[in-house]
Amino acid sequence: MTYLSRRSVLRGSLAVAAARPFVGPHIARAAATTASVWFAQGFVQDEDVSLRKAVADYEKASGNKIELSITPFAPERQKIIAALTSGVVPDVMANNPAEILQIYAWQDRWVDVSDIVEPQKAQYSETALVSGQAYNNVTKKVGQYGVPIRAAVVPCHIWRPLVEKAGLKIEDIPKTWDAYFDFFKKVQDNLRKQGERKVYGLGFQVTANGVDPYNLFMAFLLAYGGQDIVTKDGKLHLDDPKIKQAAIKATAYLGGAYRDGYVPPSAINWNDADDNNAFHAKLMVMDVDGTLSTEVAVKEKHPEWYFKDMVTHGIGYPNDNAGKPVPSIVGVTQWMIPKGAKNVPVAKEFIKYFAQPKVVGEFIELGLGRWLPVMPSLAKSPFWQDPKDPHLRGYVQQGLLGPTVPDYYVFNLAMAEVRSQHVWSMAMIDVAKEGVKPEVAIDKAFKRIEEIFSKYKKA
Repeated sequence: MTYLSRRSVLRGSLAVAAARPFVGPHIARAAATTASVWFAQGFVQDEDVSLRKAVADYEKASGNKIELSITPFAPERQKIIAALTSGVVPDVMANNPAEILQIYAWQDRWVDVSDIVEPQKAQYSETALVSGQAYNNVTKKVGQYGVPIRAAVVPCHIWRPLVEKAGLKIEDIPKTWDAYFDFFKKVQDNLRKQGERKVYGLGFQVTANGVDPYNLFMAFLLAYGGQDIVTKDGKLHLDDPKIKQAAIKATAYLGGAYRDGYVPPSAINWNDADDNNAFHAKLMVMDVDGTLSTEVAVKEKHPEWYFKDMVTHGIGYPNDNAGKPVPSIVGVTQWMIPKGAKNVPVAKEFIKYFAQPKVVGEFIELGLGRWLPVMPSLAKSPFWQDPKDPHLRGYVQQGLLGPTVPDYYVFNLAMAEVRSQHVWSMAMIDVAKEGVKPEVAIDKAFKRIEEIFSKYKKA
C-alpha cells in the first residue's frame, strides 16, 4: 500500500457542506494554552503540508498553540506504544495502527469523545462512526473513543497498456469475482504467447509481512460469502459452513494463483511497499492494494501514467460470483485523547475545530485524495467529482458511497491479533508453496483463530 515504514505491523502491539450543518466550536482567545498533537508522516509531502495548514488555521483562530509532531509511520507506532506504556502521553494522537483504538479501549485508556461526535453524528458514514467505538472492559460498556477524520479502502489497480498489449480491452473485464481475476490470467497467457516472460497477471501479496496480505484475503473472504465471520455483537462464526467454504475458496484462489505462476515469485517475501514498486516497474498487470498511494506516487513525475495508463477499477470491487455487490472493508483514522493528557480542554477544542466538514474536507483534498472523507456529503465536492481525474470518483464511490463495512477488529479486537499473527497468510503460503490442500490449511487457521478469540472474552 505504501512504503514499508508506513505500513509494517508493529509486532507485539497487541500484547501490552452537509445535510446537517455543523456549529463550529467556541474558540476562546483569552487564555492561550498549548496542546501536543502526534500524527504519522504522509506518503506524499502534500499530506504533511495539508496537516500543518489545518493546525496553523486553528492556532490563528484560537490563539492556542499546537506542538505538532509528525513522525514516519512505523516509528510513530513504536512511539505511541512506548507513550501508552509509560503513561507520558500527548494530548491528541491518531490511531496508528488503526486497531490501537480498540486494543487500549479494552484497558480504559482513552477519554470518551462522544460530546464531540454527537453534534454532527448524522454527517458521518455508519462505517466511520462505528469504527470509532470500542468495548471498555473496565466500564463494561461500549464508548465513543475516536473522532473520524479520514478513511481508506483497498481498490484494484490496473495497467491499461499491458491489457491492450495482450490484445484485450479494459472494457472486456468481467464484472463478477472469479471471472474478473481470471481475466488477468488470460492477459498473462496472451503476453507469454508474444514472448513476454517478465510480466505477471496478478500482484497478490501471498506473504506474511505487513498488512497487505490480510487486506487481500479479507476481500476474497467477503466475496465468497464470509461477511459474517465476526458479527456486530463480536461473536465468531467459524462453525458456520458458509464461512468455512468462503475461507477455503479464498485460500484456494490466492494460493493457487501463486502456485500456478500467475503471481511474481518474489511476492512470497514482499513487504507492504514491494507490490507498489513491482506495479510501478510493470512486473504485473494488476494489484489489489490500499488507498491511491500507487497512483498518487507517480502523479507529478509521470502524469501520463496517472491520467492515461493507470486504471482504478470502476466503482469498487467486481460483484460476487452470483452477481451481488461485495462490500469493501474500510479503515478509519480517528483523533483520540489518551487518559493522562495534560490539556484535555484544548485537545477537545482542537479536534472539534479539525472535524468540521469544511476543515477536514480541505485537509483530505489538499493531501491529493489518497485518503477518503468520512462524511458522504464531502464526496459531492468538485474535487471528488472531477471528470478529468480517472481515479477519484471510483475511489470515493467504493470507499464511502458504496457498500462498506468496518474492519472486523471493530467488532472484536481479537481480529487485530489474527492480522498481526498473519494467520491467513500462513494458510495462503501453505497452499502456494507447500502443496497443502486448502481445506487442511483452513482447519489449521481456524484452530489458531479460536485460540486467539478465547483470550478476549468480555467479563
